[in-house]
Amino acid sequence: MHTVSIVTPSYNQGKFIEDCLLSVKRQTYAAAEHIVIDGGSTDDTVKILKRYSSQPGWEHLKWISEPDRGQSDALNKGFRLATGEIVGWLNSDDTYADGCFDAIARAIASHPDVDVFYGDYNWIDERGGLLKTRREIEFSRFIVLFNRMCFIQSSGALFLKRNIFQGGHFLDEEFCYAMDYEFYLRLLNNGYRFRHVGKVLGSFRWHSDSKTSNFASKQALEISAAREKHAACLKRINGSAAKIVTATFLGALATVLRWSEKAARGYYFDQRRF
Repeated sequence: MHTVSIVTPSYNQGKFIEDCLLSVKRQTYAAAEHIVIDGGSTDDTVKILKRYSSQPGWEHLKWISEPDRGQSDALNKGFRLATGEIVGWLNSDDTYADGCFDAIARAIASHPDVDVFYGDYNWIDERGGLLKTRREIEFSRFIVLFNRMCFIQSSGALFLKRNIFQGGHFLDEEFCYAMDYEFYLRLLNNGYRFRHVGKVLGSFRWHSDSKTSNFASKQALEISAAREKHAACLKRINGSAAKIVTATFLGALATVLRWSEKAARGYYFDQRRF
């Protein structure tokens, strides 16, 4: 049985972190640890962590609370502490679906040569109500590189083999909003293999305080910066105007290819947000 480590970065998400903790606790997969890296929260977060970690049956929960340099720093701390062969990323306002770890264990057993597994996921509202289910495409290097948005959901739907971190690959802490996307592109350029798991693995929560809700424009800028940094075809082009034209064309093509696969699989016909 593969051991699983879940890393949760946290800062002032006391109203959601209990759901996060319980979603890990509910997993029937026995060989798991949950590492919460809190950035010195001033709300009820630490109180909740203390309460659960002191109870019998919660020995899998480990946590620290101290100032950090942001989400990427917190995640890297957790990745370095993780002892599991498989490492998951779960933000403190998100949750795992029941049976998630078992589904990942089966995927790893079937595809031992794969390093990164990503799945489908739900969007939920602040109260946990279902907004929509996001089913994703099979892995495509071209679409990952040039699609206008990163379609691989990190929190709640991403699992990484520990050999990635043993190879020295961690989040670039210069990135605050698209650190996951830059990380994926770097892993691709280093030969790591990705695979889609066709199962809802977790839920991503939309709420007024989330980074995704409030900093979409900054995230888009970082996605462009990561793409220009790692896309070999763009680095070979001289002139900013030519790069912009090329990136725009390739982005449009990637979007069409992604939407076409979704249409062929019957995804999202009644949804406008892709």
